[in-house]
Amino acid sequence: MSMTNTHDRYGTLSIAMHWLMFLLLVAVYVVMELHESFPKGSDMRSALKSWHFTLGITVLVLVCLRIGLRLFQQTPAITPQPAPWQNLLAKLLHLALYGFMIGMPILGWLVLSGEGKTVPFYGIDLPGLIAKNKELAENLEDIHKTIGEIGYYLVGFHTLAALYHHYLMGDNTLRRMLPGR
Repeated sequence: MSMTNTHDRYGTLSIAMHWLMFLLLVAVYVVMELHESFPKGSDMRSALKSWHFTLGITVLVLVCLRIGLRLFQQTPAITPQPAPWQNLLAKLLHLALYGFMIGMPILGWLVLSGEGKTVPFYGIDLPGLIAKNKELAENLEDIHKTIGEIGYYLVGFHTLAALYHHYLMGDNTLRRMLPGR
C-alpha cells in the first residue's frame, strides 16, 4: 500500500491519520465523561480533566496536519459515483467535522484562559489566549458543552453514512479508508 493517496484508495498516512483522529476523539470524550465519576477536587478527577485538555490540543495539532495532507493529495474516487446531493452532503459533513475538530479545542483553550488557567500539553503549560474573564469563560464553556453534544451526532452520522455506502450502496466509500487491502 502506498503512503500517499492514489486514484482509488487513501494512502497509509491518510488512513492512519483518520483512525488516529477517531481514537483521539473517543479518548477526549471518555476522559471527560469519566471525570464526572470522581469527587470534585480529587486527584483522579483533576488528572482526567488535564488529559481532556491535552488530548483536545492534540486533536487541534493533528487536524491541522490532516488538512495539509488533504490539500496536497488527491481524493480517491468513489465507485460507483454517488448522486450529486450525496457528494454535497458528504462535503458539508466533512466541513462540519473539521470545524468541530478545530473549534472545540480552541473553545476549550479560551474557556481555561478566561478562567485564568493555563492549558496543559504534555508537560508544557500553554499560555492563555484571552485575559481572565469568568463571565466570558462560563458562556464559552456552555457553547463548548453544546457543541460537544453535537459532536456525538456528527461522528455518528459520518459512521452511519460510511456503513450506508458500504452495505446498501455497495460502493467503495468505506473500503477506501480501511487499513490493509
